[in-house]
Amino acid sequence: MPSENIVEISKLRFGFADRELLKGISLTIARGKVVGIMGASGCGKSTLLRLIGGQLVPAGGCVRVDGQVVHELGRDALYQLRRKMGMQFQMGGLFTDLSVFENIAFQMREHTDLPESMIRDLVLMKLAAVGLRGAAQLMPAELSGGMARRVGLARAIALDPMLIMYDEPFSGLDPISCNVIGNLIRRLNDALGATSIVVSYDAAESMKVIDYVYLISDGVVAAAGPTAEIRDSKDPFVRQFLDGAPDGPVPFHYPHDPYQADLGLGSAP
Repeated sequence: MPSENIVEISKLRFGFADRELLKGISLTIARGKVVGIMGASGCGKSTLLRLIGGQLVPAGGCVRVDGQVVHELGRDALYQLRRKMGMQFQMGGLFTDLSVFENIAFQMREHTDLPESMIRDLVLMKLAAVGLRGAAQLMPAELSGGMARRVGLARAIALDPMLIMYDEPFSGLDPISCNVIGNLIRRLNDALGATSIVVSYDAAESMKVIDYVYLISDGVVAAAGPTAEIRDSKDPFVRQFLDGAPDGPVPFHYPHDPYQADLGLGSAP
């Protein structure tokens, strides 16, 4: 019987060069839920998705997806696991020389033996789910930002994945598009019986659709809980993040040497 958690991350460490980004982070993603992973830009949210997908290897700890330790899988086993995942990329990630239809049909042709007639029906079905069946023959350059995100979402659900990951799905969108994307994330997750991870720094939009929140700061989970509980939290870090306050536990300045030293003036008196 499968575990109630589709993703289990334990004491995960990862860094770039001499900067440790994730410092022993632990969290779980329950099946069937829409879970938000939020935090300031540069805190490691997108890196966490790459570790779940196996694009990166941790320096310590482990990531289990559907009971499998991701970084221990061989090439073939990792690719099999990835076929159960859908990904909406932060910058769209569409093939610029393929039409909307062909972008979504691509992985169906790569990973299945379905006849073209069935692929056509499935592609149009996925596009209809995101309200873009009429845009099937458009090229990515002809799409607005919101439309491109919706095509990316249709592609993410093309193979009916068990786990869908969204990397900053609201970034750069107008309020109407944000609302449309948020509603689609919620509706498609429930309709497919999938599990969704929404990585975002947009607390206002994310918290409209997610069931559970993890807030990351300084490489660890700084706060976690059901959406309503986090929204009402009095914790200083949570309040700074949700309210967008400039002053609080999260500093404005990236870690640096004394200003005088950078200017060659020696240390401050």
